[in-house]
Amino acid sequence: MAFEFRLPDIGEGVVEGEVVRWLVEEGQTVREDQPMVEVMTDKATVEIPSPRAGRVRRILTPAGTICPVGGVMVVIDDEGQPEPRHHDRPAAPVAAPAVEQTGQAVPTPPTRGKVLATPATRQLARQLGVEIQTLRGTGPGGRITREDVQAAARSATLAASARRPEAQATDERMPFRGVRRKIADNMIRSKHNAAHFTYVEECDATELVALRARARQRAEERGIKLSYLPFIIKAVISGLKKYPVLNATLDTEREEIVLRRQYHIGIATATEAGLVVPVVRDADQLNLLQLAAQIEQLSDKARAGRASREELTGSTFTITSLGTLGGVLATPIINFPEVAILGVHKMKEAPVVRGGQIVIRTMMNLSLSLDHRIVDGYQGAQFLAHVISMLEDPTLLFMEMV
Repeated sequence: MAFEFRLPDIGEGVVEGEVVRWLVEEGQTVREDQPMVEVMTDKATVEIPSPRAGRVRRILTPAGTICPVGGVMVVIDDEGQPEPRHHDRPAAPVAAPAVEQTGQAVPTPPTRGKVLATPATRQLARQLGVEIQTLRGTGPGGRITREDVQAAARSATLAASARRPEAQATDERMPFRGVRRKIADNMIRSKHNAAHFTYVEECDATELVALRARARQRAEERGIKLSYLPFIIKAVISGLKKYPVLNATLDTEREEIVLRRQYHIGIATATEAGLVVPVVRDADQLNLLQLAAQIEQLSDKARAGRASREELTGSTFTITSLGTLGGVLATPIINFPEVAILGVHKMKEAPVVRGGQIVIRTMMNLSLSLDHRIVDGYQGAQFLAHVISMLEDPTLLFMEMV
């Protein structure tokens, strides 16, 4: 008996998900609770198991497909049930191109009926511009394999080169989906809804560098990597407590500014899939070493694509930094619906005037992007001045640390 598996309600108002990849293929036997498909909602990717044992008859939502909650994703034949009726089975491919020794495909009539190929193979064919209906499968039962598609693509490339010996390299096309598309959607939403402006100030980080150097060895003895971020987070939280409007969101439906009383700090993290923001929750209740451990753990999970939805949502204020590649200046885009984001830039030694004398100090720039609908420029400048004062004299941080 066939069972239609539908995309379950993942919660938190999610109405649809994008299929990242299938972990099973059509015709494969699966056991109950076996990982079956990866689905992305917002910025989080969840792995959905098979609800029962059986054979995968048909995958209806290939990778890259947007599926609404409740939409049928795959049909599974219950274990022990008879094979589907003949009309449910894919028709065997007929005519297919012969490939000569030159590697050029000989045109033939397109295949009639259903083509035997996995969703991943079909996706590869689309990416390479290969008409999968014209191929002869070399896999079991005539199934078209990745190698079949790649061979056809190479043949087409050779044929095109023979016709146009002067041809240049062709453009590469990449699918615009997954995390990259979610990032784009969030960036556009932020730019369209928030009235951005950015305020920049210098920070003398000389004392901070010295303090971190002294504390770093103690942290390493406990197996913790101590970066500058825990100190910056502590300084930011001190500023948010003094200027709570920067730890706010705007409820447009109720026309209310919501001042958040929790301090969930988002840390923008570069991954292979794009920029994601793991969240250090209740950061005000953690000490420096606890913050450092949380940052390292969350960043590692985000880069590996293992961070949960809960770990990637719910921030009240975000910090973004490129570390040693921090650059001189940037204008960060607010992580909507927050109202502020802090950009941390490269530390470098520079000549500055102190007490009428030119001395070498470790300097960096901090850029604060704000939603001007909620935060006035003067408030933003006051907040950043407070953060800088804490970083320039980090002994002040210890007066407020847990």
